[in-house]
Amino acid sequence: MKTLYSRIVVTTICIMVLSSVFAFLLSNMYYQYNLKAYNDQKITDMAYDIENFYKHNPEVGIEDYLTHVGKLGYQIVLADGDGHEMFYGGEFSRNSLEPEVIKEVVSGETYHGILNFPSKLFITGFFDNDLMNSIGVPIVIDGVTHALFLRPDVMVQFGEMRIFFSIIMIISILLSILLVGIITRHIVKPIVHLTDATKQISQGKYNLKLNVKRRDEIGKLAEHFSHMAKGLEQLEQMRQEFVSNVSHEIQSPLASIQGFSQTLQTKNLSEEQRNRYLSIIEEESRRMSQLSKQLLMLASLDKEEHILEKSTFDLATQIKQVLLVTEWSWRSKDLAIDMELPSLFIHGDQQLLHQVWTNLITNSVKFTDSGGSISLRISRLDDMCCIEISDTGIGIAESDLPHIFNRFYKADTARDRKETSTGLGLSITQKIIDLHRGSIEVTSQLGKGTTFRVLLPAV
Repeated sequence: MKTLYSRIVVTTICIMVLSSVFAFLLSNMYYQYNLKAYNDQKITDMAYDIENFYKHNPEVGIEDYLTHVGKLGYQIVLADGDGHEMFYGGEFSRNSLEPEVIKEVVSGETYHGILNFPSKLFITGFFDNDLMNSIGVPIVIDGVTHALFLRPDVMVQFGEMRIFFSIIMIISILLSILLVGIITRHIVKPIVHLTDATKQISQGKYNLKLNVKRRDEIGKLAEHFSHMAKGLEQLEQMRQEFVSNVSHEIQSPLASIQGFSQTLQTKNLSEEQRNRYLSIIEEESRRMSQLSKQLLMLASLDKEEHILEKSTFDLATQIKQVLLVTEWSWRSKDLAIDMELPSLFIHGDQQLLHQVWTNLITNSVKFTDSGGSISLRISRLDDMCCIEISDTGIGIAESDLPHIFNRFYKADTARDRKETSTGLGLSITQKIIDLHRGSIEVTSQLGKGTTFRVLLPAV
């Protein structure tokens, strides 16, 4: 059984066979413990009815009488005290009786062979065609007591019914097997499609169409599989785009360094030109160093396992430390800092969150013209801590807002040529906040400024 289809079919057939066996065994047990006594009493009453009729109608010949009763669907044995036996009606498969049984019936006792017939596992006692499985009653014939043994002739009374039920059972089994095969194929077919789809995905083909219009578990599996394929396709596109962007970001400063290094090897350069070229090489080297550090940080954050080293600390104190570290940059542009930083404790990774505030404040300083202002606010909203960092800078275009957290995305390429931006800062910021089960939002207007709003769980 190498396929799921064959497994289901064979398993179902085995269940049908086992169910039939157990059903027969239970039916046999039900007969033995519930119906045997009732059946014994019913046939006992029949035997005494036969004996009573003959008792009140002695003019009827016993031979003709028992012959006609036998033809009505009974098996009869008439025995005298000397052991002579006469058989009427259907034949017994086993027709031997102990002499003591005959003597007991002749002496006036009733023989309950059906009630006392030994139970057998796979043979329902009612159908066991044995003379011992009968009822014996005394009957007086011409003044002499005989033993009359009686049991229904099952083949005469129930023969057609047994054939009828046998045909029903055989047809039911065959139809069940046929329907199981058809239905199982219908059930397994989507799984076969999913198997083929996995092979295509392993070959890098993610554009799959699974036409599984079912609302059961397999339909949900196919639906989730399609979503997974789309996610893998997007992930592969992001990976290719990421590799392309990294290659571009590395290639650009390398080309500058290579070009200016070759230029420095010429002898017709003034000292001023030489220093300017060396300054560009230093700036491009610093840009590559920053890029490599941020790529390492992103790789570390993407693992997400055991990366956070959480502790409880005062968020206001940390943001003031970041302002102190970046003081030279915002003072050199004569920026006004408006702070509303009440003490508020959170439980998080101090080092990573320090990077978040550094990225956001540095961006505000970088893109705010001289004489502008930066506003920092901390407040508590239910069980969350809200941090707002606003500036009066150049703002971000509405078309760029949905993409600013994408890796290597740069909203203003002209501006980036003047800065050593890698386009990874906001991606790192969002990743750190996500790891802390927080969220970040941004609102902005061109020429009026930008506001970043961060929500983090408070203590």
